[in-house]
Amino acid sequence: MNPHLKTVTAAGLLITLGIIFGDIGTSPLYVFQTLLTEGGKVNETLVLGSISCIFWTLTLQTTFKYIVITLQADNKGEGGIFSLYALVRRYGKWLAIPAIIGAGTLLADGIITPPISVTSAIEGLNNVPALAAAFVPGSWLIIGIVIGIILLLFFFQQFGTKVVGSAFGPVMFIWFLMIGVLGSLQIAHYPEIFKALSPYYGYRLLVGNPHILILLGAVFLCTTGAEALYSDLGHCGRKNIQMSWIFVKVTLVLNYLGQGAWVLMQPANKNFTNINPFYQLVPSPHLLMIPCVALATLATIIASQALISGSFTLISEAVSMNFWPRITIKYPSNIRGQIYIPSINWLLCFGCVAVTLYFQTSEHMTAAYGFSITIAMLMTTILMYYFMRYVKHWPIWLVTIILCVFLCVEFTFFVANAIKLLKRLFFVVFEVGLIFTMYIWFKARKINNRFLHFVDLKDQIPMLNALSADQTIPKYSSQLIYLTKANNSKQIEEKIIYSIMSRSPKRADTYWFIHIDTTDEPYTMEYSVDNIEEGKIIRVDFRLGFRIQPRVNVLFRKVVEDMVGRGELSIISTYPSLRQFKVVSDFRFVILEKFLSYNNLFSVSESFILNSYFSIKKLALSEAKTFGLDTSETHIEKIPLVVKPVSNIALKRVDSVTLEHIE
Repeated sequence: MNPHLKTVTAAGLLITLGIIFGDIGTSPLYVFQTLLTEGGKVNETLVLGSISCIFWTLTLQTTFKYIVITLQADNKGEGGIFSLYALVRRYGKWLAIPAIIGAGTLLADGIITPPISVTSAIEGLNNVPALAAAFVPGSWLIIGIVIGIILLLFFFQQFGTKVVGSAFGPVMFIWFLMIGVLGSLQIAHYPEIFKALSPYYGYRLLVGNPHILILLGAVFLCTTGAEALYSDLGHCGRKNIQMSWIFVKVTLVLNYLGQGAWVLMQPANKNFTNINPFYQLVPSPHLLMIPCVALATLATIIASQALISGSFTLISEAVSMNFWPRITIKYPSNIRGQIYIPSINWLLCFGCVAVTLYFQTSEHMTAAYGFSITIAMLMTTILMYYFMRYVKHWPIWLVTIILCVFLCVEFTFFVANAIKLLKRLFFVVFEVGLIFTMYIWFKARKINNRFLHFVDLKDQIPMLNALSADQTIPKYSSQLIYLTKANNSKQIEEKIIYSIMSRSPKRADTYWFIHIDTTDEPYTMEYSVDNIEEGKIIRVDFRLGFRIQPRVNVLFRKVVEDMVGRGELSIISTYPSLRQFKVVSDFRFVILEKFLSYNNLFSVSESFILNSYFSIKKLALSEAKTFGLDTSETHIEKIPLVVKPVSNIALKRVDSVTLEHIE
């Protein structure tokens, strides 16, 4: 995080508006319209009750839960469900499950946020009198424009957002200023609308209303960006988010009040079908509607950009924490934390286009939006309990009260959104696929690690020295490097010793063992060196944050340069013909890749997990590419994974059959 974002500054507040509040800031485009459409008869009870529910949802869910409490769970300045999990995972092994479910559902609902936001903005052109006939919601003209914007948005991800990122803040500031002013103009004509802020009207609307679940499902849409708000904590800093939220919430509430005031000033028998109250607030539609729609479109693009960047960060963290297969991750700019993941980018792009083509209008999209976010919020609440109780050490009575409030609110929204399940089967497949992949990868790694066998490295030193000095064996490499999972520097995997000694003995001048430890902090970059046997056996331990990609080739080269510079190491070739010319010795990495052996007899669940794991692994990056190793310097050695070897083989020896017996 940039140092100036740790304190409240004008620049920090502006950047925060551009990065953090895009999703929640564009919700007035469709939330109140959805409430009018699905709430039954439009009257004062519906309007005042809806605004009351929106206001108190923003207060309890967004302000109290996320702005006040959840933002305290910053992991060295970083937020998001995996950052939260990293803080609390030592308090329960099962906490990986809510982390996986929360991450999977967040990603899945991400494919509907860009379409619903951009579509609701473009549909505003229907309110321009000269364009009303052409820009009908659901028409192929609007669908084509929306898909074009989405395709361009995803296409430009590969170049990074450094150029356009600087404009995000000012655009969103103008957007929030505009929606606040538009709402205030209507409130001035109907100041009685302020009574809608009383919880009484929300209570009166919901009690006994046959449409209660539909209404709550629509109300929840006003806070769908709250989870993303926490995920982007590292970009802006807690204080800047908390301060800018005051301005954002005021403008949002003013706009919702203005929409309500406009509706209540209409004739009692007015039909609100296909009418978006947001655009009705714009004065002089002939002159101002097109600029308003243009600004709305820019705001929705910015909201979509923040969501896409958040998805990249989430997957990057999942890879680092062994929840996701290794995939290609690129760095389009020199801005820390800005990454580009091609596979996720085009997967999201395909999903967004499919959503646009399937639902066609923003009204239909809202009918499927929000279900997954409620699950993600519930998972965050579970992890937050452990954070408040065991990290912050808050008293149990206070934690219990907070937990009950959050669970009651979120479970109510979950039930309300559960009725949308049939309308979003497309998303269910996507969600299950994401969660399944994370769970399988996590469980299979646990099974793999369970069958790792370590030996004492000290006992292997005489044998390694003898092998290194044995001139009768051809030298395999001057500098031979293995990656080890042994946390204890005094131990080494048995399979590595087997690879060196028994699989075509690998003689070398120096044996290197590299260990990578992923820390709970996001951007740690440290290393230590242990000269186990001077000049012969060296272990390097890297401590890398969960947001740092383990590019071992680059990192190891830096370590060697440091050691040479300190006079701790000479890498001049030991071959006499090369040494006189001071030629640098060769380095070679050996990667041990497992495959599932046929010599296994395990349970149905283990069989399913491991077979799924190795099937998914075929689609993932190889170990060499994962760790950024040059293929010319790397040897891949396949070894079988034997979890439970087949035993009790009923093989009987018999006397040999001679030719005479056959005749």
